[in-house]
Amino acid sequence: MRSAQVKTGCFILEGLNSFATTFYFYYLYFFMQQQFGFGDKANLVLAAASGLVYMFAVWWGGRFAQRAGCFTALKIGFVIMIVALAVGTQLDDATGQVVVMLATTLGMGFTWPPLEALVSEDETPVRLQQIIGLYNVVWAGMGALAYFVGGAMLEKLGLKSLFVVPIAILVVQLAFTVWLQRKAKNLQTNPPPAPPVGGSGVGSFQPLNPRPIARAKAFLRMAWLTNPFAYIAINTLVAVMPGVAGRLGLSTTLAGFCCSVWCFARLGAFFALWFWPGWHYQFRWLLGSYLALVISFAVILMVPSLAVLIAAQLVLGVALGLIYYSSLFYSMDVGKTKAEHGGIHEATIGLGNFAGPAVGAAALHFLPHSANSSAVAVGALLLCGLGGLLGIWHKTKT
Repeated sequence: MRSAQVKTGCFILEGLNSFATTFYFYYLYFFMQQQFGFGDKANLVLAAASGLVYMFAVWWGGRFAQRAGCFTALKIGFVIMIVALAVGTQLDDATGQVVVMLATTLGMGFTWPPLEALVSEDETPVRLQQIIGLYNVVWAGMGALAYFVGGAMLEKLGLKSLFVVPIAILVVQLAFTVWLQRKAKNLQTNPPPAPPVGGSGVGSFQPLNPRPIARAKAFLRMAWLTNPFAYIAINTLVAVMPGVAGRLGLSTTLAGFCCSVWCFARLGAFFALWFWPGWHYQFRWLLGSYLALVISFAVILMVPSLAVLIAAQLVLGVALGLIYYSSLFYSMDVGKTKAEHGGIHEATIGLGNFAGPAVGAAALHFLPHSANSSAVAVGALLLCGLGGLLGIWHKTKT
C-alpha cells in the first residue's frame, strides 16, 4: 500500500521526468540540425535508433522493476541519464552525440514503467480510471510545456542547455526518489490504520469495473496494436519538424510555439477522457481516433500552410490522446503485474518510435527526389495498422 504522500511524490517525479525527457529528445533534432547539418533523413535515422533502443530498454526496465522494485529501477535510470548527458556536454562530434542519445534512451527505459506501476498499484479498477487520468494529464501537461518553451530556452540559454537543463532536473529527481523510497519503507514498517469500511479512504469499499474479462483482453490487444502506430506518427513528425519549420520560415522559438499545438490538444483530450469514462471498451471511439490520426498525419506533412498545420495538429492531438489513454488504461486494468505490463505498454511505444522514422528514412533514401515520399510511406504503414485493428475487432465479435 502507498500513502497519499508517496503517490503524490510519484506524480511529481513523473512531471519532472516528462519535462526533462521531452526537452532533450524533441529538441535534439534541432540541435543536430544546427550543429552537424542533419536533414530530415538523418534525423529520421536518429529517431529510429532511439526507438529501437527504447523498445528493449522499457521491456527490460519493466521486468527489472517488477523483480527488484520500482524505486531501485528509477534510481538506476536517473543515474544513467545524468552520466550520459554530462558526457554530452563535453562532446563536439555527431557520432558521440548519437551514443549519448542512445545511452540516455536506455536510462529513460528504467523510469516510465516503474512510474506507471507506482501510481497504479493498490487501486480498484474504478479508481484506476481517475489515477490514470491524473497520470496522463501530468506527463502530457509537462511535456507540452517543455515543447512549447523549449525552442525559446534553446535560443536564449544556448545549445548546451539541451544537456544542462535535463541534468539539473534529473539530479533533483534522484534525490527525491531516495527520499520517497525511505518514506515508503517507513510506511511498510509502520502502516497507518486502515480507514473504516464505507469511508472515503484507500481501504473503503469501491465497486469493481463491470467488464467481461475476454472483452477487456481483446481491447488490450487492440490498444497495444494502435499505440505503436500512434507513435509511428509522433516520432516521424517530431524528427522532421525542423524541416517543416524551415519550409515555413519559423525560427526555433516559433517552431516550439507552433509545432507543440498537438501536445496541448492531447492534454485537453486527456482531461476530457479523465472525467468521462464512457469511452471505455467502446470500439467506435478507438476506430474513430485512429482514422483521425491517419488523416491528420498526412495533412501535417503534405500541406505547406501554417494555418492548416495548426488545425491538423488539433485533430491529431485528440486522436493521440484517446489511443494512448486506451493503451495505458487497459494495460493497468487487465492483470496484476503492473510494472511488467507498463513495460509492454512502453515497449509498443518504442516499436512505433522505431518503425515510423525507419520507414520514412528508407523512403527518402530510395525516393530522394519525391518531397512527400516519407509521408506517403509512413501513411501507408498507418493504414496497415487500421487493417490490424479491424481484424482484431472482427475476431472479437465472432
